Amino acid sequence: MQITDRIHGFIWESMTTNNCNTYLIDGSVKILIDPGHVMHFDHVRDGLSKLGYGLNDIGLLICTHAHPDHIEAVQLFRDSPTQIAMHQMSWQMIENFGRMLDPNMNVGAFQPDVFLGEGAFTMGDTALEVIHTPGHSPGSVSLFWPDQKALFVGDLIFKEGIGRTDIPGGDGNQLKQSIRRVAQIESELLLPGHGDVIAGGKAIKENFKEVENFWFAYV
Repeated sequence: MQITDRIHGFIWESMTTNNCNTYLIDGSVKILIDPGHVMHFDHVRDGLSKLGYGLNDIGLLICTHAHPDHIEAVQLFRDSPTQIAMHQMSWQMIENFGRMLDPNMNVGAFQPDVFLGEGAFTMGDTALEVIHTPGHSPGSVSLFWPDQKALFVGDLIFKEGIGRTDIPGGDGNQLKQSIRRVAQIESELLLPGHGDVIAGGKAIKENFKEVENFWFAYV
């Protein structure tokens, strides 16, 4: 799915099998955001192939947080020149919980080359702003791309929904604070980790307002 001239979305549409949306920023360095589950990665691989790209063409993988449905396929890039980026707290979660979830897990396959911190982050001709948005997980980040007015939010907020907080590291108060923070950003595209992309500043603001009015009472 071509979203803009430089953003492609590999949107996961299954209603019965969990996986995340994956996004490609197409620039001088190609950036893939949240590669998803290993078992479903052909969905992304096929999408990249249609654009004429393979795994070795991806310069950077960004993981918005450390849940398996967003990061598991990172290990498929270990034999490629691709760099891996995530928040330091996401890496700590992988180290602390990875082998608890799967005793045979090769934790080293997920080790990041770059830690994402609050503020400006530039890769090639793409200049992003990293926003630490804990709540769904301690190391969750959102990414704002001013050039495209695009806001990648991982599992912070969705169309008519919010990320879960009833899993290890979840925190309802932090989630609400993070949502209120990114709601102040003037964006024209809201690109969530699951569900539909929201286009248009008015629609995005209305979604933030509806989510706060309905969901915040339950978090």
